[in-house]
Amino acid sequence: MLNISHNKLNQKVDLSRFRAGAKVIHKRHYKQFNRFLAVFSIILLGILFLPWTQTISGRGYLTTLTPDQRPQTIQSPIPGRIEKWYVREGDYVEKGDTILHISEVKSEYFDPSLVERTGKQIKAKSMAVTSYQEKVKALETQIRALTQERGLKLEQAKNKWEQSKLKVKSDSIDLEAAKTNIAIAQRQYDRVVQLENEGLKAVTDLEEKRLKLQETQAKLVSQENKWLASKNEVINAQVEINRVQAEYTDKISKAQSDLFTAQSNQFDSEAQVTKLENEYTNYEMRNSLLYIRAPQNGYINKAIQSGIGETFKEGDRLVGIMPSEYDLAVETYVNPIDLPLVNLGEKVRIQFDGWPALVFSGWPNVSYGTFGGKIVAIETFISTNGKYRVLLAPDEEDVPWPKDIRVGSGAMTMALLEDVPIWFELWRQLNGFPPNYYQPQNTNKDGEKK
Repeated sequence: MLNISHNKLNQKVDLSRFRAGAKVIHKRHYKQFNRFLAVFSIILLGILFLPWTQTISGRGYLTTLTPDQRPQTIQSPIPGRIEKWYVREGDYVEKGDTILHISEVKSEYFDPSLVERTGKQIKAKSMAVTSYQEKVKALETQIRALTQERGLKLEQAKNKWEQSKLKVKSDSIDLEAAKTNIAIAQRQYDRVVQLENEGLKAVTDLEEKRLKLQETQAKLVSQENKWLASKNEVINAQVEINRVQAEYTDKISKAQSDLFTAQSNQFDSEAQVTKLENEYTNYEMRNSLLYIRAPQNGYINKAIQSGIGETFKEGDRLVGIMPSEYDLAVETYVNPIDLPLVNLGEKVRIQFDGWPALVFSGWPNVSYGTFGGKIVAIETFISTNGKYRVLLAPDEEDVPWPKDIRVGSGAMTMALLEDVPIWFELWRQLNGFPPNYYQPQNTNKDGEKK
């Protein structure tokens, strides 16, 4: 009954006359209920002033502390075809153990003796390089011999040229003597002719002088011929010097041309040897890639490429492996509005999926089944899910994490912030305000140390 009428029934009818009314309506129940309300109000008011730890909740999963300890897939750097498996899923392998054997699918690598034949090509080309080196040495020796011989020939021709010049001087002196002799003979003849005309000399004397004059003239012509022949010899000596110079220059130039050709062939052969050695090493490395080996100790998770005879491309994933030794960590995500409140080294409480826990968000010390962690890395760029990634490591000062948890399982995280009264936290939650700005004391100290 709403009891809104002016004609109030409870004032006209006495309910206490009835047995039900007598049992229910009496002042003793009101007094106990009022006491209960008073005590509850006092307790509730006291609870509102209890300390409450502000937290930042996040959802993540278990991972490893370092990238090399995380689950990985083994890929083949070359295309191939699966020939044989040496492991099963779940097997434990050590670093270097053979997981599977593959074969080539490219025609240029089908030859099983490709490496040996490439080695023979290297030996043949190396011998060709040695031959060219010997040829270069022989040509260098030939050039030195030709240069030395040219020097001797030029010296000989120059000596002959000097002799020819001295002979010219000698013949020129003899020519001058012959000219002097003919002048003397001419004067003697003229004198005898004059004396013969005067009758002082006989005709016989005149004929003798005429004969002597003719002999002197003949000697003059002969000596002039010798002088001209000597001059011609000087010219011939000069021509001989030029001929020797040109001849040996041509021979040396040809030998140098052969030398440069041999050196060019030598360098080309050396380049081919280097290229073949590179191919030889590549073939050896490629042959070693035909056996897929474990990069580290771990367990085979899943064979991604299965069967025998199945082909794959280079870079395709073949098998997944989980390292056997790893340091657990939790990868969680926080909202951008909470990112300024997250700092390196800050304490975090973690609840693992499948692990029994009783969690009180504001009273982490009262919670049961949560484990301690600390922030070791904060991503500086937002993730694809619109949140920032935070990496948590086990807190060495807290209880060790359970040994039965595995990488990839889920986890709930609570980053511990400032302690505030409960009434303040309720007021903040009702108004949708973020938690109070919180800076751990050890963060500033670590920054000063750095």
